[in-house]
Amino acid sequence: MDKVLIIVGDATETVDTLYPFLRIQEDGFTPVVAGPDKRRYQMVLHEISPGWDITEEWKGYSINADIAFRDVDPSEYVGIFFSGGRAPEYIRDNPDLIRITRYFFEHNKPVASVCHGVEIPCRAGVVKGRRMACVWKCQFDLEVCGGIFVDEPCVIDGNLVSGRVWNDHGQYMKHWMNLLIEERERMKTRETVAAD
Repeated sequence: MDKVLIIVGDATETVDTLYPFLRIQEDGFTPVVAGPDKRRYQMVLHEISPGWDITEEWKGYSINADIAFRDVDPSEYVGIFFSGGRAPEYIRDNPDLIRITRYFFEHNKPVASVCHGVEIPCRAGVVKGRRMACVWKCQFDLEVCGGIFVDEPCVIDGNLVSGRVWNDHGQYMKHWMNLLIEERERMKTRETVAAD
């Protein structure tokens, strides 16, 4: 009742990943890092350098995936977080990740996304009519899949909370945390009722 999925792959953005990984622990949640396979993944740092028009990338920390997508039973998790970086572009076609993503949207469980993370729910076909923030270069991906791009640091659309880039973590994270806390209480109540 306290596990939260953090979705990663190689070239997952370091700050996008570590901020929610650490933040959810403050409220008693257990982060479970999921990747295409259960192994160590290399994270990166993204920033637009002075004089550049595009993002520059540096090697960041690495992180272990606790579980492979194929082994995830999404019903065991309170919520899911889609991190940014280049990873979403490479992992979004994984059939098990698509299955997992659809589950959280179909069951109205807390979902958070930042930066390029939007590419995963886009590929899973669950953004039609949904309002989301994402990095500006993914606006097209979102809109071509039927989503509505909102250029704000925090966008809340039901169970879905999103931000544009890592600088927005301080704006949207608290709203996702509230949804996680509410969902954990609902899950506890359902478990208690089922036990009676």
